Amino acid sequence: MEMNETGLILTTVYDNYMHGTGLRTGWGFSCIVKASDRTILFDTGADSRTLLHNMEKLGLDPKGIDLIVLSHMHRDHTGGLEGVLERNPDVRVYVPESFPEGFKTGIKSHGSGLVEVSGSMEITRGVWTTGELGTSIKEQSLMVKTERGLVIITGCAHPGVVNIVKEAKRLMNERICLVLGGFHLSGTGDAELRSIMSSLREIGVEKVAPCHCSGDRARELFSEEYGNGFVANGVGMVIRI
Repeated sequence: MEMNETGLILTTVYDNYMHGTGLRTGWGFSCIVKASDRTILFDTGADSRTLLHNMEKLGLDPKGIDLIVLSHMHRDHTGGLEGVLERNPDVRVYVPESFPEGFKTGIKSHGSGLVEVSGSMEITRGVWTTGELGTSIKEQSLMVKTERGLVIITGCAHPGVVNIVKEAKRLMNERICLVLGGFHLSGTGDAELRSIMSSLREIGVEKVAPCHCSGDRARELFSEEYGNGFVANGVGMVIRI
C-alpha cells in the first residue's frame, strides 16, 4: 500500500493518566489526530462532559472535527460520542462493522455519516485503519505515515499490541516511528511484559506512548527499556511529528 507522507499532531484529550494542568482525567481514551487536511477524533472517552471540558481547555473546537474513528464497542471509548455529535453532527463516523445496529442507528439519527469498517481502508490522505482485528473483542487501530515513519494509534489493544503492530507492518511495510494508546497490559507479569517489549523491538518500534489500560508497571518497564523513546502519555500530551 502506498501512502502520501504527512505532518502529524497528536493530542490526548481523554485518559486516566494526567499530563497537562487544568484538565480532567477519567477511565478511557481519546486522541485528536491532525493529519494532512483532516482532523480526526479517535475514540471519545467514557463521557462527553470530561471530553468536551478537556478539548475546550486545550483550545480544540468540536466543530473542527472532520472524522471520528471508534476503536471498539466499550463504553470507555464510545461514551463521549453523543456529546460531540450534538455539537458537530457534520462528521463521518468510522466504526467496526461488528458494532450493534442500535449504536449505528444512533449515529445516523444525528445526520452524521456512518462508515462500517471490516478490512483495512484509507480514511483520509495518509491515514488508514487496520480494519477489524481480534476475535471476541474486535477492534480497529489507526495508521498514519509521516516523514519519520509509521505512527500507530491503539484504543485498548484487545487483539494484542504486538499483533496490531505486526499487522500494521504487514499492511504498510514501513518503519514504525511510534505506537501510542492503550496497550491493555494492566496486571501483566514482568516476564510477559519483557517478552512483549522484546517483540516490539524486533519489529522495529522506535518510540512508545502507552496510556489508559497499559498499567503502571508496564509504563515503568517501557520507560526503562525505551529511555528517551518512552513518552509518559496522558491528558494534555501533545506530540508533533
